[in-house]
Amino acid sequence: MIKMVVFDMAGTTVDEDNVVYKTLQKVINDAGYNFSLEQVLAVGAGKEKLQAIKDIIQLDTRKQKNELAGKLYIIFDKALANAYDNIEIKPQQGAGELFKMLQQKNILVVLNTGYNERTARSLLKKLNWKEGEQIDGLITATNVQNNRPLPDMIHLAMEQFFISDAKEVVKIGDSIIDIEEGQNAGCGLCIGITTGAHTRAQLETANPDYVIHHLMELLPLLN
Repeated sequence: MIKMVVFDMAGTTVDEDNVVYKTLQKVINDAGYNFSLEQVLAVGAGKEKLQAIKDIIQLDTRKQKNELAGKLYIIFDKALANAYDNIEIKPQQGAGELFKMLQQKNILVVLNTGYNERTARSLLKKLNWKEGEQIDGLITATNVQNNRPLPDMIHLAMEQFFISDAKEVVKIGDSIIDIEEGQNAGCGLCIGITTGAHTRAQLETANPDYVIHHLMELLPLLN
């Protein structure tokens, strides 16, 4: 029996037109690189953002400037906050309805994310999503020692809601690393969704249980 669904945020439950990765691309390229958005998405999607920067700049073997990663993260964090202040942030289609339907079935709705705590909570505020109301919990990269694809965020969510069997948990996200996180946690279902960073073909390389195209397609998979 499924007791909890752990949803990724940007690209999965939050529609922000990939602004996080567009911002990441601009910050990195302003430092002298020339990465396409497709490269940034392929390598960085779903990861804790400092790690994403490190992994992306490693793509250019001629410019391995690892000492830049920390500086670029600081610039990125400020740039993203400014971007989120100035664009429309909205739920992915069907998110609010799905959350209500899951809660009516006594299934917990938890969000997890590679964002830091401040960024994640600023998004919740803009969406008017509150813990204990629209969602049951939020776990961010700030809250754990090890980030995706390691399962620390999912395990923390399970601990907070007294769930001992990961088979009772579903993980859904728009990136390969979301699927890998769910698999490493031992989740009963690991589901990719094509509303964000990665295509169906990319998601399928991680061998998810399902790939869906709309959040409401999740419901029949839980029966």
